[in-house]
Amino acid sequence: MSSHSITSQFFPEVQAGGFTRIDGTIAFYQRVNALVDKNSVVIDFGAGRGAGQFDPVSDYRRSLRTLKGKVSKVIGLDVDRAVMTNPSLDEAHVLDERGCVQLTDGVADLIVSDFTFEHIADPEGSAREIERLLKPGGWICARTPNKFGYIALGNRLVPEKVKHGVLSTAQPDRLEEDVFPAVYLLNTRADLLKHFPPARFEHFVYGWDAEPGYHANRRSIYRAFLLLHQFTPPSLKTMLMIFIRKRQNQPYAEGIK
Repeated sequence: MSSHSITSQFFPEVQAGGFTRIDGTIAFYQRVNALVDKNSVVIDFGAGRGAGQFDPVSDYRRSLRTLKGKVSKVIGLDVDRAVMTNPSLDEAHVLDERGCVQLTDGVADLIVSDFTFEHIADPEGSAREIERLLKPGGWICARTPNKFGYIALGNRLVPEKVKHGVLSTAQPDRLEEDVFPAVYLLNTRADLLKHFPPARFEHFVYGWDAEPGYHANRRSIYRAFLLLHQFTPPSLKTMLMIFIRKRQNQPYAEGIK
C-alpha cells in the first residue's frame, strides 16, 4: 500500500487535487505567495538543489513552491554547492564558512527558508545575516520542526541507524547527500524571540500538524498519530510556521565581516 493510498483512506479529499485539507506545504506556501508580488526580490535561504521542483504529490503544490517567474528575482543561498544546480533560482550563492554572502544590505523583500532552521549551528550569526539582507518591512517565512514536537524529539532520541531506516521508508526519494544533521537551535518560540527580538521584529508564529509522515503504511499507526495530533496543545505541534516581519524603522544589521 502506497503512502498516498493510505492517506486517501483518512483524507478522501486527496483525490480532488492531490493534497489533504491539512497539507503543510499548501498552508505554508499559500501564505508565502500572499506576501510577494511581481516586484519582490526573494532569498531562498537553504535552497539546496531545489527538491520542491520535483514535488511528486501534485502540480498545484509544485506551482505554489515555485516563485521564479512570479517575482522579480529569486536568489538561492546554501552551504552546499548543490545550490548552483538549482533550476528554481535566478541567482545562486554559496555561503562562506561564517554563513555570510556578498550581497547588498537590504536586498530582499522576503526570505523563505523551508526545513532549514533545524540545521543552523550558529543561530546568532545566521539571524544577523538574515536581518542584514532583509529590507525594513520585509518578511522572514520559515517552516521547521518544533523542537518540542514528537518528530524532533524522536530525531534526538532515536539511534542514527534506526533513524536512517525510518527516513528511507518515509522519504524514499530523498538523496542521502541531502540529509543534514539537525541541531534544533532555532526551533522554539523562545529561540526566535531571542534572535529576532520584538524591538526589531513582529512575530506571527503558529504550530501546525500536517498528515502523519512516519507511519510505515500501517493504518493503526496512522490513526494513532491523528489522534495524538487532535489532543496536542499548540506548543507541542510537530511544526512551526514562522512568519516574522522586520519593523519599518529598523536599519540594516551589520553583517559579519
